[in-house]
Amino acid sequence: MPETFDQLAAAIRACFAQLSPQFQAGAAFVLDHPDEVAVTSMRKVAERAQVQPASLVRLSQQLGFPGWNELRDLCVARVRTRPEALSARARSLVAGNKKDTLARDLLVAQQHNLEVTAAHNERGVSQAARVLRKARHVHVAGFRSCYPVAFGLVYGYGLFRSSVSLLTGEAGTLEMQLRGVARDSATVVISFAPYSVEAVRVAEVALEKGSRLIAITDSAVSPIALNADAALIFSHESPSFFPSLVAATAIAESLVAQLLALEGTEAVEQLELAEHSLHAKGAYLP
Repeated sequence: MPETFDQLAAAIRACFAQLSPQFQAGAAFVLDHPDEVAVTSMRKVAERAQVQPASLVRLSQQLGFPGWNELRDLCVARVRTRPEALSARARSLVAGNKKDTLARDLLVAQQHNLEVTAAHNERGVSQAARVLRKARHVHVAGFRSCYPVAFGLVYGYGLFRSSVSLLTGEAGTLEMQLRGVARDSATVVISFAPYSVEAVRVAEVALEKGSRLIAITDSAVSPIALNADAALIFSHESPSFFPSLVAATAIAESLVAQLLALEGTEAVEQLELAEHSLHAKGAYLP
């Protein structure tokens, strides 16, 4: 029996193709709307999922639970473990007695995040890189605090590939930019809880248009990861008031390095041209 929501999601994905249509509808609703499952009666969930209440009970049993309530408990636990509000974390930080060791504690947390992230993505980065390499065009999106991670990925990748662009949504232009997402493209979306509305929108459009989707996120069951072709999971624990993005940046840098290695000599030639052009046009001090 799954013991966490992440395990539940993995179990559903593993057997989804073999489920009956009623079970598939119920399972999809659980994955797509876990917050609603946590606070809504089984009868209401069944109505929203357009299945019979008995189907939800039998689905729960097929997944290893005694009944629906035990499955629902994992959705409830997921809600309870949501990230604490930034303001609440800030108050705890100010009121705490560890100010003198904060800088060291931050570095220790970041090192731990990198170790955890490396363990999560032992093969994931190379798999994601192969997906991106085959795409005609690569779109990258990261909003708010994730913007620097997305920008860094695009900047590094753009040094040896011209067909990569950043989806920024500036001045309300996101929907216009999303017109360029196509079936033969790939889309990288970066987000962590609480998930950016814009990031989820980009992931939805990528799936609607048949673009390959790479998620760089904090959970295998985040809204941008559930239906992604590859999900690269990063840890963002921090003693500060704001989550750490060091591990997310490391994933982006690893992707760029892996892509260069896959492209080989042609990528090196493009990098040399870009480097020469930057120096020739005075981008750097002599």
